[in-house]
Amino acid sequence: MSAEMDPVEHGDRWVLSLRGLSVVKISIDFRLTLDLEEEWEIVLEAPAQLSTGSLRANPGLPLTPEAQDVAAALPLFGAKVLSAVAFKSGGLRMVFNSGVHLNCSADASFEAWQITGPGGWRFVSLPGGELGVWSGSRTNENPQDQAKH
Repeated sequence: MSAEMDPVEHGDRWVLSLRGLSVVKISIDFRLTLDLEEEWEIVLEAPAQLSTGSLRANPGLPLTPEAQDVAAALPLFGAKVLSAVAFKSGGLRMVFNSGVHLNCSADASFEAWQITGPGGWRFVSLPGGELGVWSGSRTNENPQDQAKH
């Protein structure tokens, strides 16, 4: 899969076209931002987990962006994305070539994460566990109707 391809929608998720893109910048304020090649940006505002292997076997290291407790994410600099999935329930899962998995769940009260990219693509984990998806060619204003467009 190439980043030039559009993300692909499936029944319960979107497979994002980030495979092979490297993390070229990491920024920290009240959120953790990972800038990828080709103008893709991942912004985490809610707690997340970095792990290797199964989450059941290894719950991993917590990332808490609002407290700037994200040092565990620094080794992601230069890592390449192997897969990135935005779930319609508001969760995000990314796997990197270093074997590290990044998981961020939806938050009940606020936007947990967002991903923006070329072509006007924007994915947002909405409060309460839904996924908002926008692109330059279409807008889905009602996240509950994700499969109906």
